Amino acid sequence: MAVNEALFKRLTETPGVPGHEEQLRRIAREELGALTDEVWTDPLGNVIGRKRGRDDVRVMIAAHMDEIGFLVRHVDERGFLRLQPLGGGMMALNMNAQRVLVTTESGTALRGALQVGRRQGPPRPGETPSLPSPEEFFVDLGMSAEAVKAAVRVGDYVTMDRTFERVGDCYLTKAIDDRAGMLVMFEALRALRGHEATIFAVATTQEEVGLRGAAAAGAALNPTIMIAVDDCPAWDFPGNEPERAITRLGDGVAIKIMDGSLICHPLLVRHMRAIAEREGIAHQMEILPFGGTDAGAVQRLHGGVAAITLSIPCRYAHTVNEMASAADVEAAITLLARYLEEAHTGDYAL
Repeated sequence: MAVNEALFKRLTETPGVPGHEEQLRRIAREELGALTDEVWTDPLGNVIGRKRGRDDVRVMIAAHMDEIGFLVRHVDERGFLRLQPLGGGMMALNMNAQRVLVTTESGTALRGALQVGRRQGPPRPGETPSLPSPEEFFVDLGMSAEAVKAAVRVGDYVTMDRTFERVGDCYLTKAIDDRAGMLVMFEALRALRGHEATIFAVATTQEEVGLRGAAAAGAALNPTIMIAVDDCPAWDFPGNEPERAITRLGDGVAIKIMDGSLICHPLLVRHMRAIAEREGIAHQMEILPFGGTDAGAVQRLHGGVAAITLSIPCRYAHTVNEMASAADVEAAITLLARYLEEAHTGDYAL
């Protein structure tokens, strides 16, 4: 099935960092309002849509709304902004000379330059250049100090500024992590041909700072099955040995076996793989020795929940040039939809 590129563009270009997902919430309510029987927002900001079904099989799907970014922690006397990173993984190597959007309390977006605060010019004798730390960066809004102080407050949030582009067979943009997961969740619901299980589709908050939204939603919803939809590294590019690739672009949706937050339920892994093989859905198996997804936060609730993650392979994660294959996104949508249609048949007793 074709990817809804207009929706994907809207999702990736909309700013939202941990704890400030309000603009993504509006999109999630709009999409889930058309795809589920009822929609609500919980106290942590998760948007939850329920498709009614059997009470003994309750499937929670989670895709997080937040992207890594920054908060304004200081406005200096010249109007330059200093930043507090939000979420891990933004390497200083990828930050310099980028454009950013500062979203103010009023919702106004101000475009600025993200630069490193170092003495300019050739190095002094004996000086050895080194990589900067995130704390050395500042944002220049191109405004007078008075105008900046009138518009920006400490606590306003900052995101990278990049447009969504189709490049060859792939998508290139910021925030594929995890707007691709949101897209897959929405489009799988749209592609459903029927279901018996109760389905909770949850656009979660604060994943990038500790899987917080998923933990809250999972505690309230008490699912019997948990499926996170997220990205995973595709290190299939120069500089990496082939055995370290983890996943490869174009090889299909990744069915996770484990990551740093969970070991996926083996019978659920087997069920997903059987569907993919039966339906001819391109797929690959993923073992990620670090990191985590929303499934890791829900797996240990209520005495244990059968949990798994479906991943979209992504090159250059946590940069402004994240890249995903259109075919892999399509495969993820199809696998999730086919699973939901038969989730009630799964027996995950160990």
